[in-house]
Amino acid sequence: MKIALDPTPFHHTHSLLEFPALAAELGYKYLQLTPHQDLLPFFKHPKADDALVADLKAACRKAGVEVASVLPVHKWSSPDPVLREAAVRYWKRAIQITVDLGVNQMNTEFSGRPEQPEESEAAFYRSMEELVPLFESEGINVAFDPHPDDFVEEGLAGWRVIRGVNSPNLSFAYVAAHTFHMKDEPLEIMAAVGERLRVVHVADTMNHHASHGLRYITNPPGNAVRVHQHLKIGDGDVDWDEFFGGLAENGFTSREETVMVSCVFAENENAKEVARYQLRTMQDYVSSTL
Repeated sequence: MKIALDPTPFHHTHSLLEFPALAAELGYKYLQLTPHQDLLPFFKHPKADDALVADLKAACRKAGVEVASVLPVHKWSSPDPVLREAAVRYWKRAIQITVDLGVNQMNTEFSGRPEQPEESEAAFYRSMEELVPLFESEGINVAFDPHPDDFVEEGLAGWRVIRGVNSPNLSFAYVAAHTFHMKDEPLEIMAAVGERLRVVHVADTMNHHASHGLRYITNPPGNAVRVHQHLKIGDGDVDWDEFFGGLAENGFTSREETVMVSCVFAENENAKEVARYQLRTMQDYVSSTL
């Protein structure tokens, strides 16, 4: 298993090419590349040319850090055909960048709309028809996160959508910060996906269902909002003993191809201290379950 840093908290304080050295400074051997204006911006065409990709690869080599996964987010499940077709084009370039970096793991979201679930699912499978052959020919594995405010938000429902593509190159990403939006129990999800659990994101969150659904109040009642946080381990309601125990039972922490990512976004003012705390705490939990 690879333990990686998500550098999102540092996007406004460090340049793209500084991320590898930063990860090394914080004790990480691996990095997850998330949407960044100079590389893979949200919903837009990738902005890195071959020279920048080569420079990033060289920066990783100099720092002794590897890219464990690449995370683009594009609207490939959009019911709007113009946006869906554009997203497929963007994905093709993102795949080439990933291959050029020497990486074989990508992770992402379904990127559809919850108010149009059937149209979004149809668009998703249409995009898969175009891109799965490329994933398979390039040896790329893609893990999906059922993200809040997507056309599929629940854990087992998300797994069924992935399984329905019928490709061994697609897998599941479990984001701990989304635990209370996925409906299904964490251990149930981990057991169902088995070895197709390839990526986990580690961040805490509050249970928005607590206090009979009144922990968070929006006005007017019934607003279509999804509330969650990406806090450091221990600052929310996630059962971390259960989470890491489930990963051990799943075999996730013993497999070479899996990626565990620190994804805390709520404490940028203490981002370095939090990143070190996350790494130490993840390592301690993993050691205690071996």
